[in-house]
Amino acid sequence: MAARTTAPEKRPGFFTQLRSLFTFTRKAFPWLPWLLIGILLVGVGVGLLAGFLVQPVAWWSVVLWTITGLMLGVLASLMTMTRLSTVAMYRQIDGMPGATGHVLSTSLGRRWQASDMPVGINPKTQEAVYRAVGRGGVVIVGEGSRGRLTRLVNDERSKVQRVASGVPVTVLYVGHGDDDVPIAKLASTIKALPKKIDRATMAAVIKRIDSVSQSLTSLPIPKGIDPTKVRAPRPR
Repeated sequence: MAARTTAPEKRPGFFTQLRSLFTFTRKAFPWLPWLLIGILLVGVGVGLLAGFLVQPVAWWSVVLWTITGLMLGVLASLMTMTRLSTVAMYRQIDGMPGATGHVLSTSLGRRWQASDMPVGINPKTQEAVYRAVGRGGVVIVGEGSRGRLTRLVNDERSKVQRVASGVPVTVLYVGHGDDDVPIAKLASTIKALPKKIDRATMAAVIKRIDSVSQSLTSLPIPKGIDPTKVRAPRPR
């Protein structure tokens, strides 16, 4: 029998992650390599120009300014590729079930608390409702058809208003229709909500909602019945 290894899983290195990011982004934007090369050349050109403009002109000064321009070009290239990779990611997950949960759990920052798991879901149609709590109050996000989301959204809004009276509740729908929020703008839309509650109230609201959610999802077993000892009735 093979012995279990307790060594932690080795994470990919920086250059491995960078190569994966470049490959992923290039699939969405084939012209990415030419753009990055152009940014590097512009950075080198700006550094070289600064080296000749700064007095007194010396060969070592030109070299230092050129290296500085190259480093700035590399930094600008990485920032550009990161921004484009985010755009490519949003394009890829747009319309996929669970995309809303991924954005809420990874893109809202520390001022908001949300989970990638929905708080309400229709198993047949895959419509889902997600919830985020922050300084802007409670945000309920519907993913799917508005008509089929009405009941799920109303149930979640009633639950929140019952346990967090006075806390503002905002309802958003992810999509491309009228008054819908595109998945790429969901995080920025939520972050732009004005602050309505303080941190203490936010923590209390999270605690209340979590306690109610746990009580609703738990399935109590009647006292005096052990489900592991239940037997089928004998035929007569």
